[in-house]
Amino acid sequence: MAPLKILICGGGIAGPALAFWLARSGHHVVIVERHPALRATGAQVDLREQGIDMVKKMGLDETFRSKLVDETGFALVDSEGRIRATVLANRSGRGAQSFTSEYEIMRGDVVRILYDETKDAENVEYVFGKTVESFEQDGDNVVARFSDGSSDRFDILVGADGQGSRIRRAILPPNTPEPYRRLGIYIAYWFIPRTAEDTILRRTYLAPGGRMVFRRSHNPTETQVYFFLRDDNPEFQSIPRASVEKQKEFWAEKFKDAGWQMNRFIEGMKTTENFYCQEVVQVITDTWSKGRVVLLGDAAHCASPFSGMGTTGALIGAYVLAGEIVQNPDNIPKAFANYDKKLRPFVDTIQNIRTEMFQLGMPKSWWGIKIFYFVAWLLCLLRIPTLVAMFSKGERGGWKIPDYPELKPAR
Repeated sequence: MAPLKILICGGGIAGPALAFWLARSGHHVVIVERHPALRATGAQVDLREQGIDMVKKMGLDETFRSKLVDETGFALVDSEGRIRATVLANRSGRGAQSFTSEYEIMRGDVVRILYDETKDAENVEYVFGKTVESFEQDGDNVVARFSDGSSDRFDILVGADGQGSRIRRAILPPNTPEPYRRLGIYIAYWFIPRTAEDTILRRTYLAPGGRMVFRRSHNPTETQVYFFLRDDNPEFQSIPRASVEKQKEFWAEKFKDAGWQMNRFIEGMKTTENFYCQEVVQVITDTWSKGRVVLLGDAAHCASPFSGMGTTGALIGAYVLAGEIVQNPDNIPKAFANYDKKLRPFVDTIQNIRTEMFQLGMPKSWWGIKIFYFVAWLLCLLRIPTLVAMFSKGERGGWKIPDYPELKPAR
C-alpha cells in the first residue's frame, strides 16, 4: 500500500501523539491547529496506570521525567492554613498512583515534547492559524475545506479538536443532542507569583457552598490556583463563553468570602495572563467515526479532569488508532471499527465517575466539611490511602494495552 495522507485537526496532545506513531510507519500527516502558534499552555496534568506504560512504549520516559513537576503529595488544610490530612505520592514502584501521580507534568510540556518529537519528520507538517471549516467525503477520500479558503484531499480526517469538537458535530446524525454528561461543576485556574510558603506539597481547601481550592507550585517563580464550584444552576453554563473580564468577576464574587488566602488568590487572578475557565463535562457518544472521518481524544471521549485520566486517554487512544490504521491501511472502515471495539472498554472504565463522590468531597455546609476533614484525618492516620494505592492494580480496570508490532518508536 502507498502511504496514506492523513489530516489531523488539533495540535494539542492527542493529535501529535497520533502523528508520532503514523509518521514512524511511513504515512504522511498534516496537523492543522487553529491557534497561531503552538499552544503549549495549560495547567498541571498527570499520567496514570496505562499512560505511564505508554510513555515508556514511546521511548519517552526519560524525556517526560526531565520535565516532571516535583509535587510530593497533597495536604488538606483549614481556613488558617493548618494541615489536617496528608496523602503522599506513591513512589514505591508498586500498585496505582495516589491523588498525586508520580508523573505530574505541565500540559504545555507534554505538548512541547510531542511537538519536538514530530516537527522535524519529513512526513509531518504543522500548519498554525488554520482549521477545517467543512469537509466532504466519498468511499476513497475526504476533501477538507480550510479557514483560509484553500482545500485539499486526504485519505483520513482525524478530529482531535477537543471536547467542543466541530468535526464531531459534523459527523453526528442531524438533531443529535449534545453528547455531554454535565457534572454540575465549574473550574477556573490561573498562575500567581510564588512565595516562600508555597511548597511542593499541594494544598486543598474546602469552603461552604460546594467550593474547593487548590494551591500548587510547578516552578521556582509561579504557583497555580484552582477554584472549583459545585452548582447545577443551568445559568452558569454560559460563564465559560463570557469575556475573560466577566469570568473573573464571576469567580471573584463567588469566592470572596471563602476564607484562607482568598484575597491573595483573587488579586492575583485580576492581573494574571494565564487564566482559564471551563464547565466540567464528559463527552459520551456512540459515534466515533463516519466513513473516513474519525474522532480522537477529548473529541471522542472526554473523561473530565476528575477522572485523572484525560492525558492518559489521549495517548492510549492515539496508539490504538494508529495501530489499527497501520494494520488495515486498505480497509479504513475496518480500522475504525476495531479502534472502537478495542478502546471503548477502556474509555468506559475511565469515564466511570461516581457523581455522589462530588457531594461528599465538596460539601455545601460547614458541618459537611467538618465531617469530611475528620474522616480524611482518620483515614490518613491509618495510612489507608497509601495502602490502597500500593495494593491496587497498576492498570485501570485491568485493561491491557493492545500490542501492535508494526508500531515501533525510532529510539
